[in-house]
This record gives sequence, C-alpha cells and structure tokens, in this order.
Amino acid sequence: MFDGRVREPFWGNAGAVATLEQMVVSGRIPQTLLFNGPEGIGKATLARRFAAAVLGEAGKIEQDDLSLPANLERIAEREKWTSEKRNEEPLFFATQSDFVTFPPDGPMRQIGMPQMRFLREQAQFAPLHGSRRVFLIDGIDRANEQAANSLLKTLEEPPPHLVIIMTATNAYDLLPTIRSRSVPVQLTALGPEEMQSFLTTKAKVDRPERRLALANGSPGQALSIDLDLYDKRRGAMLALLRVAAGQAAFSTWVKYAESISASKSEKLDELLRVLEILLEDLLLLAHGNANVRNVDLLRDLQQLSGTVSFGWIRLAVTRVEALGQLVRRNIQKAIALDALIVELSRAAAAR
Repeated sequence: MFDGRVREPFWGNAGAVATLEQMVVSGRIPQTLLFNGPEGIGKATLARRFAAAVLGEAGKIEQDDLSLPANLERIAEREKWTSEKRNEEPLFFATQSDFVTFPPDGPMRQIGMPQMRFLREQAQFAPLHGSRRVFLIDGIDRANEQAANSLLKTLEEPPPHLVIIMTATNAYDLLPTIRSRSVPVQLTALGPEEMQSFLTTKAKVDRPERRLALANGSPGQALSIDLDLYDKRRGAMLALLRVAAGQAAFSTWVKYAESISASKSEKLDELLRVLEILLEDLLLLAHGNANVRNVDLLRDLQQLSGTVSFGWIRLAVTRVEALGQLVRRNIQKAIALDALIVELSRAAAAR
C-alpha cells in the first residue's frame, strides 16, 4: 500500500510496514505512535508514507522530506539566527495542510519549547480535509526537558482528530510517561543482502562497498555519508585514540584540536559518531573478529587494539556516550575531547 503511492519502495522492516498497513485498512489508528530505530533506517520516511495512506496527497507530504536540498538549506540557515528569532518563528514544515513536521532546530538540533507550544496550539484546529490531522515530531529524543513536558500535556488529552507520530533513535532517552502513552513501532537495521540490493538501485553512488560497511544496515546513512568528510574526521579521532592509548605524544593531537576548535561548522556529535565507530571496531578486534567497518584501517586498528585492554575500550565507550548526552548543553568541542584524552591516558598508564 505505501509503496504504490511513491516512486521508490520502502526498504526493510516488512513486519512494521505490514502492521501500519493493517492499521490503515482497519481504520483503527492509534493517536500516538513511536517509531524507534537506528539513525537513517527510514523512520521519517515510513511516517510520511503512513500519513499519505491516511490523508492522501503523497506528493505534497513527500515535500517535507528533511533530506531535500531546500529543506536542508532552510534548517542550516536557521543555525545562524539568534535564539530569540528562532523562538519567535518555530520551525515546522507543512506542505500538505493536515500534515505537519516538527524537526530538530538550531545549532544543537533540538526539539524546542516554542515548537511544542505551537504544536499544542495547532492541534486544536480541525482537519481541512477528511477526518484526521497527522503531526510528525522527527527526533523526539532530541527534545529538551521543557519541550518534552509540554508535549506530554498534548499526549494526555489529544483532540480526537489528531495522530502524533514521533521518531527516536533511542526510546529510552524519552520520559517514561511519553513512552507509556505511545504505541511502539520498532525498526531494525537492514541485513547485508537487503543493503546490497538497495545500493544496486543507486547507480550514481560512489564507493558502494565502503558505504555498505559504514552504514551498518542503514539505507539513509549509506546515501548521505560524505566519505571525504568522514575520512577527515576519522583521521582526527584515530589520532585522539592513539594519544589516549599512549601510542603518540599529545602534540600529535594539538593540530587536530586547533582545527576542530576553529571550525564553526564542525559539530561535536558528528565527531563522536565517528569515534563510536572506531571504538566498535576495536571491540570487535578485542573479541577476535576482524570484520570491522573501517576495513581500510584494519592494520592500524589491530595495532591499537593490541595496545589497550578491554577495560580501557569499555571506559572509552562509556565516556563517549556521556559526552553525547552533554552535546545539547553546548559544551566546548576541543576542551571536551582534550578531557577525554586525559582521562583515557591515565587509565592506559595505570595498566
């Protein structure tokens, strides 16, 4: 049903698709749905197609795809705005009048209080066509505390015509009360064969094998990853790990730290994602599995893995996860990474 309304099929998660299709056929549609799964797996895409099956006008709804160049440009431009201006003009997309998308906004890419206040105001209006309105909150796990509490008030007493779809990469980052009021739809990573089939349909994609390895079962990641930028970030994060493991002097890291600190466009969360991939590879090697995602760095990673203990890798993973939670507080990038090196260096020296 969903694929017949759009140009391309939806890849993977056939069980979740079938469940949603049955909701549409039966007319028994929950008022709050939570699509949970890895980044780039297609949560927002599936939400738009579900909304199109409910509301119609799939072509208009697809114009709210946040990956479209015009929408990316609008989101990026708002990062330059003052917080006061963003608060006065909450970010949303609504090409189809009864379908509204609320994406993360601003330099920290958060769902903010002004957006949820606007959602609550708009929720009271009846549909212009049909019997339902559908609101998509894309990245509800990036909502700040005020925004989450404001949303909860809407979820507690939603208007009968309103369907709210939320997406999250980790549902357990949400308030338990938000989870308990939502019908979960779990999406999982695609298998290697599905990913291979997906990439073969994209004739103009460069270096497909590298994309396949780095995407880790995520079609969106496979298409969107900038491999040259990834390699630049990976060089910096590999230097960080070498210094933290005692393989290189701190001066090796300084040039990367200065570049990161000077760049306004470089975001700490993007660097941490690359660091997480490297640490995943080290964990695999620590367990004797050489099937790493950064296969072109296998020799370097094996050398690093032989230097550090499993406990050191576990500490690194824990601290990187903690930094990820602090990203939304606008912490200083270089200082945060410097502190990580210092702590891991001490742990390596204490072995």
